[in-house]
Parts: sequence; structure tokens; C-alpha cells
Amino acid sequence: MIRRGTPVVPPSVFGWRDLLSEAFAGMVQRPARSVLTALGTVLGVGAFVAILGLTATASSQIDTRFNALTATEVTVQDVAREQDEFAGPAFPEDADARVQRLAGVRHAGVYWSVRLPPTTSVRSAPVGSSGGPADGERAEVVAASPGVLRAASVTVVEGRLYDEFATDRAQPVALIGRGVASRLGISTLQTRPVVFVGDQPFTVAGIIGGTERKADLLLSVVVPHRTAERIWGPPVEGAAMLIATDLGAARQIAAEVPTALRPDHPEYLKAVPPPDPRALRGSVSGDLSQLFLVLAAICLVIGAVGIANTTLVAVLERTAEIGLRRALGARGRHITTQFLAESGALGALGGLVGTSLGVLTTVTVALVRDWTPVVHPATVAAAPAIGLLTGLLAGLYPAWRAARVQPVEALRR
Repeated sequence: MIRRGTPVVPPSVFGWRDLLSEAFAGMVQRPARSVLTALGTVLGVGAFVAILGLTATASSQIDTRFNALTATEVTVQDVAREQDEFAGPAFPEDADARVQRLAGVRHAGVYWSVRLPPTTSVRSAPVGSSGGPADGERAEVVAASPGVLRAASVTVVEGRLYDEFATDRAQPVALIGRGVASRLGISTLQTRPVVFVGDQPFTVAGIIGGTERKADLLLSVVVPHRTAERIWGPPVEGAAMLIATDLGAARQIAAEVPTALRPDHPEYLKAVPPPDPRALRGSVSGDLSQLFLVLAAICLVIGAVGIANTTLVAVLERTAEIGLRRALGARGRHITTQFLAESGALGALGGLVGTSLGVLTTVTVALVRDWTPVVHPATVAAAPAIGLLTGLLAGLYPAWRAARVQPVEALRR
């Protein structure tokens, strides 16, 4: 006698050992399909690890270069007219020497742009003579002390920089940028060329070929500031000072400079320190990480779509097998867990291979570029888990389709 509520056939059991063996058999029986299925995860996780590794490596290089240049530059501006409309120039006559005595200062100098009438041009010949451009060239004239040239790390392709001797005697010498020299037709200094700013002649002492700071000097005519004062008078406003400091001393120098220059009116000067290196590094790293994380997510989505597509095709190919299992007592959840186990295993395997390829790519690129490779351990640890999660998510729909296969319909095919 069969009691009510007692099943005629005991429910099938699908243990963990059965699940793992079936998933392993499903992957091994069709190795080509398994490799193609895992390839999407390999590419996605590999791109994820490589992108994060390259981002960390590039951020480290950016931080190093930032420290080497920008973090050692301080600019001091004359804001005396903003404080008192009757105030004169804020920089004293011995401004360069005062700042140079501060600990941590390498080079310092005062400069300003000379305000010329709109009709004033720069020529390689006096007005009215032959051999020069008919209308001259419009070029900015910058009055700068020798300290500015050293602080900006100016290099010359020909000639030399003017020094304190020429500055103290207000000699009519000038440096011209390579672009200005080309426009004026000056290719050599062997003929001792002269440029005319309006009707004022200046002997060309050197041609500027490069500079690490104040790139506008490449397109300017640079004259000693004493010479500019003798000819055009002191700067009314707009004077500034460029200071090159030791690494790590810039912010301290920026705090001390106004008092060192003008102890009576430090508010007449505004020192602009470099931005905080930690804040800039964090900003740059954050922007790069967000950008590349989006790209890595796109790669993972593409890999997940590949897994889902291949797994769905596998479900259709194995419809008869699924129907036979259902006829022998397998339940829908057994079929679901089997296909999820297969897709999860392929995702985890792809994650491991992708992690290895990503680390290898980062190290290779860093070695080629002569950088220090940086890969965070958290990234390496999380990447296989991301592959496993991607495989499980990609296998949800195919597993659901497989579980809904009816045994009778499947066995008829």
C-alpha cells in the first residue's frame, strides 16, 4: 500500500561531486568550444589587468616628471597697484640678490613684457634701408635679468647668454628666439647681426634654441632689464619674478619671498607656489583610472556576451542530452547548476589566463619604455574572481533555457 504524500520514485540527487564531474566532462568533451568560450573572458580580464597596471605605471612616471619640473617653480607677481594705486614698482633694485640668499633657491630673476607702441616692429635692418623686411616683424620684447635665463634653463643654439656685466652696464644686447631669427633672416652670428626694436639697435648675443620654463621666450626678443629701463623706463605693472628651487622647497620659498623682497609691504607681492604634488597625482591617477576602467568594463561586457552566445549554442546542440537527463530524473535546477558550473569554470579559467597575460603585458611595456612596472596586488587577486563572476552572469540565460527543455520534446529531435 502506498501512503498519500509518499513519492513513488525517490527524488534524484545531484551532489557537488556529480556537478563538478559533469561540468568537467562538458568542457573536456568539446575542447575547441570551451577554448573559444573562455577566450572572451581571457581578453576581458587581460585587458582589465593590463589597463590598470599601465595606468599605475604611467601615473608613477607622471608624478616623477611633475616633481622634476613643476614642483620646483615659483612665480612672484607685482600686485602693488591692486593694493595702492599710487604705489611704485614692488620689486626692489636688488630683488635677484635678496631672493638668491634664501635657502633652497637655485636661480631667480625679474622679468616683464615691454609695452611698445602698436606701430613698433622688430627688424634686422634700420627703417628705410634695404635688405630688411619691408614692414618688420611683430615680436614680444621681454626685459629679463640673467637670473631669469638660468631659472628657465635657456639654451642657445649659437652665441651665448648675456651676463651680469652686460646687465649692470645696460648694454644694447639681445637674445632672440629661433623662430624670430628665422623670420628675420638671421641664420648665423658670425656677421654680428643687429636687430632693431623700433629705432633702437641691439647686438644679437645668442639665438635661443630651447627652454624648460617660459616657452614664450622662444618667440621673443629678450633684452637685459637694466637696458630696458634705460630705454623704455621701469615697468609700470606686470613685472614678475621666476624662481627655480630645490625639490621640496618651493612652497616654503613661496611663503618667505614676499617678506624677503618687501619687508615693509609684503602684500605688494603675490607668490604663486606649485600645486600640491599629492593632489595633482591623485587627480591625474583618478582621471586615468576612471577612463581605463570604462574601457576594461567594455572589454568584459564583450567577453560576457561571447560566453553567453557560445553557451546558448551549446544548449541547443545538447538538447537531446538534456532531454535524456531530464527523462532519467534530473530536475531543472540540476540542469541549471550544471550549465552555470560550466560557464563559471570557463570564466574563472579565462580570468586566470587573462590575469597572467595582463601582468605580462604591463611588465613588457614598462621594460620597453624603461619604466618601473607597478601592478597592485588587489588587482591581481580580484581579476580571477571577476572572470568567475562574468562567467556566472553570462551563463544565467543559457542555463535558464536549458532548464526549460521538456524531455519529450527533446527526445523527439
